[in-house]
Amino acid sequence: MSDSSPSSSPDRRRTPSAGSDSGGLSRRAMLAASVGLSVSTSGCLRHVRSIVNRNEVEQLSLTITTLSADGDRESIQLAQDIGATLEAAGIDIEIDMQSREAFRRSILINHDFDIYVGRHPGDIRPDFLYETLHSKFADESGWQNPFGFTNLTFDTYLERQQRAGGEEREQAVNQTLEALALEQPFVPICVPHEFRLVRTDRFDGWKQGHLATRMGYLGLDPPTTEEAVLRAAHTDSRPSQNLNPLAVEFRNRGLVTGLLYDSLAVPRWSEGGTDAGDSDDEEPNGIDEDGDRTYSPWLGADWTWNENENEDGDERTENGSGIDTDLDPDADLEPTGTLTVTLREGCQFHDGHELTADDVAFTVDFLSDTTRDDNEFPAPSPRYRGHIDPIADVTKQGNELEFTCTASEPVAKRVLEIPILPAHIWGERTETASIPAITVADGTTEALITDNLPPIGSGPFQFENRTQREFVTLERFDEHFTRRESVALPEASAETLRIRIDPRSTSAIELVETDEADVTSLALESYVVDDVLEAESEREQISDSDPLEVIESSTGSFYHLGFNARTAPFSNPRFRRVIARLIDKEQLVSDVFYGHARPIAAPVTREWTPDSLAWTGTDPETPFLGTDGELDVEAARAAFEEAGFRYDDQGRLRVRY
Repeated sequence: MSDSSPSSSPDRRRTPSAGSDSGGLSRRAMLAASVGLSVSTSGCLRHVRSIVNRNEVEQLSLTITTLSADGDRESIQLAQDIGATLEAAGIDIEIDMQSREAFRRSILINHDFDIYVGRHPGDIRPDFLYETLHSKFADESGWQNPFGFTNLTFDTYLERQQRAGGEEREQAVNQTLEALALEQPFVPICVPHEFRLVRTDRFDGWKQGHLATRMGYLGLDPPTTEEAVLRAAHTDSRPSQNLNPLAVEFRNRGLVTGLLYDSLAVPRWSEGGTDAGDSDDEEPNGIDEDGDRTYSPWLGADWTWNENENEDGDERTENGSGIDTDLDPDADLEPTGTLTVTLREGCQFHDGHELTADDVAFTVDFLSDTTRDDNEFPAPSPRYRGHIDPIADVTKQGNELEFTCTASEPVAKRVLEIPILPAHIWGERTETASIPAITVADGTTEALITDNLPPIGSGPFQFENRTQREFVTLERFDEHFTRRESVALPEASAETLRIRIDPRSTSAIELVETDEADVTSLALESYVVDDVLEAESEREQISDSDPLEVIESSTGSFYHLGFNARTAPFSNPRFRRVIARLIDKEQLVSDVFYGHARPIAAPVTREWTPDSLAWTGTDPETPFLGTDGELDVEAARAAFEEAGFRYDDQGRLRVRY
């Protein structure tokens, strides 16, 4: 190696004299050189960063989370059919099948999903859309905006819907639904028809209430045998594991909760358990002239609604005279009225404690924050949030409660449906949950994770015992107010309600047919319905006194595909709209539900569906890009490209991660 370099040896270095530029670089020259080097290097680094820091464009790969066949056969079939269609459109698909509890935990609590397919509890009224889609619920657990959908304009539509009355309420609902169809934060697919099998030789009167609610099991004609045990075949094991009314992973539509806990009022249903809001009758029982739900007194003996007046002296929500058309998303809403409820006297919980107005006020406060303002992080209940959100204040005097409300009368009355919790029990569950060796998320209280066994409510039945995944036994609560001679409400005619867990519809049907059960308490799976109906027709031809009967009822719940709008590309409404157009709802109803469902473009009953979204053989807003279940792949690709996405030369949809 040569040593001729002037820098190779300290002996050869030369130090210039002061003030001289000879024999080396001057300070000024060195400074200028270093600046030039910096500029040059900076430009190179920007160029490198511009290349390296760009996320790679890859094939879109997503996971469809759904339930296993044991949890919901229809959901997994929908997911498989939709997944096959998405793959045909160039998307890489994986299907993640989970148990009922795991599915709800992933979707409703942890928000850990790309898209999912399942059944939404819904309602016969459109008011559930508020908590389902309002941005203020995007970080909460439960059915409160599991999609993480945030849109201030849409929030305004929801708030108008909450506060409007009369004709203005209908207009506000239409506006919300049309905006929902445009944005597609989730894709409503269909409303299933529900069928259950009952025996009429031991108990009768099955059509007096909906069998998904407490009223389906009260007021039954007295048993014709000495053994007054009502036997239900139940295809969901979760009630045998957990009876916490707030645990969204373990609760379905509230049947067992309704039997163990009282609410202030009970929704009315038309005869036979038909969804009053979806009936073909001109004046269906349970729905008022404006299409809103009506109630029967329960724990609340009576109630009145007093409308507040606006500045002009008009009632704030009467026929829209007081609707706020320019709502400030950051402003506190002014009260619209007060709901005054008179509590039934002399009621008590199953443990003998008196039930008072204090317990009602506690419940409303507790559902809004299960820490009761005793923690830096609030912990709202994952259930019933939409029911209590319009309640600004609760005052009580004796057995009378006054709810100050920020919504219209139909919306405010949802508070009448919440289960009343005993304050002396749930008030001890406000502490942050503690599980050895497990880190618990902030805002998780004991109230949200307890299995609540044994449950203490005030309902018509009380807990007796259970064996996990086998049975739950409830005993009639003889101190219940419906047992009083002065109260003309349906009561429990059975001394015991035994809920036998059986995972399949076929075996649950067999239990009823062999006189080991009186009712299939959950709706039968679609694939067995035709056989059940055919068997009933054959029995009717043989005998008029056959003890088996099939009961059909409709529902406010619906199947849907949900997007996790917290991440791209699911946050892009153009992407969501194209996905919606890849779903042939008519074909899915035929193939998956064997025709026992109704395809929908709006997740509400016919009563509330605007003409612009009425089903006429196809989705009027996002029609299927194909025919008879067969996707037009070229049309699908064109739709994605028009939405701003690109394909590679192998037909794979490309996105930037």
